[in-house]
Amino acid sequence: MLTGRLVSGLVFVAGRVCLSQGSAGSGAMGPVEAAIRTKLEQALSPEVLELRNESGGHAVPPGSETHFRVAVVSSRFEGLSPLQRHRLVHATLAEELAGPVHALAIQARTPAQWRENPELDTSPPCLGGNKKTRGTP
Repeated sequence: MLTGRLVSGLVFVAGRVCLSQGSAGSGAMGPVEAAIRTKLEQALSPEVLELRNESGGHAVPPGSETHFRVAVVSSRFEGLSPLQRHRLVHATLAEELAGPVHALAIQARTPAQWRENPELDTSPPCLGGNKKTRGTP
């Protein structure tokens, strides 16, 4: 099993490392988050899977499941370009992306890439509002 600098909330499933911060960091996993996790585990057999519901940092009602960040380490990504990896994740989560999920940040790595750099990306803070309320074109 691969190791890295991961935070609390680790779940070991069939020799794989999984991490979830729960719905908007509350510790509870919502139905959309659970569906995303299940589909990615089934399609990619990841060695590392981190799923973060970042909805709480955006202008959405409490408990929303609209903004996610996923880090996936899978041998299925071997020989694929970053674009092809993202397309594979998008195809796996097509139903969620067509419905409740508004934003999905993807970090897709091979096991070798993860061993070289086991750091997880973070999302920038939400600016809130929209183009009209921020006064940008």
